[in-house]
Amino acid sequence: MIIDCAYYRDGHRQHVGPMSVEDAASRCQEGGFVWLGLFEPTAAELEQVSKSFGLHELAVEDAQTFHLRPKVEPYEGDIRLVILRTARYDDEREEVDFGEVSVFVGPAFVITVRQGVASELHGARTRLEQRPELLENGTNSVLWAILDQVVDGYGPVVAELERDIEQVEATVFAGSVAPTERIYFLRREVTDFYRAVHPLLAVLANLERGARNTGLLPYFRDVHDHLVLVNEEVAAQRDLLATVLEANMAVISVEQTKVSVQQNATIEQLTILATVFLPLTFVTGFFGQNFGWLVDHVNKLGDFLALGLGGLAIPCIALFIWFRRQRGTRSARAGI
Repeated sequence: MIIDCAYYRDGHRQHVGPMSVEDAASRCQEGGFVWLGLFEPTAAELEQVSKSFGLHELAVEDAQTFHLRPKVEPYEGDIRLVILRTARYDDEREEVDFGEVSVFVGPAFVITVRQGVASELHGARTRLEQRPELLENGTNSVLWAILDQVVDGYGPVVAELERDIEQVEATVFAGSVAPTERIYFLRREVTDFYRAVHPLLAVLANLERGARNTGLLPYFRDVHDHLVLVNEEVAAQRDLLATVLEANMAVISVEQTKVSVQQNATIEQLTILATVFLPLTFVTGFFGQNFGWLVDHVNKLGDFLALGLGGLAIPCIALFIWFRRQRGTRSARAGI
């Protein structure tokens, strides 16, 4: 779908209103340049643009493919294909949306092919049309305006990711267990963002060399400086998330150790209780049997106290002495 198509000459837009692809291609022979903007075009639309402007088939194929890294490719006829990754933070979902802009730059035309919701370029066109002194530099001025908007769009994403990381970091270093899934998700987003930012440094360096001896070189350098700062911040965020993940795993390990200690203490208490009642159960069960010897001979209070209660007291005393010795042995080992 064509979003906007305009013909520029002498630093100004030469018409108002829609322009067909064929008309735009014919204007390229009149001096000045054409800026054609497309958003998620169909294969048929790209084929029409390719025939009208003489684009290489491999370049058109690249424009239809979603890339992980920015790049710049030269083609015949002094045409370059610059692929950029755009990013936008969605506050409601707390996620980063990525898009892509493929820019065909020739001596007399610029064709932008946008993919994804995070690739809006209307602001770049509007700002550049307000700077006729820059538009007079030709198609490189459009490339600068697009790069400037893309890199400026990285700033809010860095700030929002920093806020999310600080929230998770505060939870972990407060001794609480942060959701590990959230940390992994943030790390994946930061890694994807880094893949969009870091390779763009080489692309900008390449474009800066092409802009030497022109009035646009300081502007390309300014974009490069902003990109270096963003790259450093994203790299620091990626390293910080690795540290937060390790700290969270350590907190989880500590919590699991606490649970294990509590379980061991409970099992020890139950074991002691079962050990105490084991001989008592044996004695009561033994004397509860209906043997003739027991029925005939244990018929007095003294016999009951001696055999019954004595049989219960002796194991309890023996267990008490044994537990005391075991506790003393553990204390001695701990002292050593």
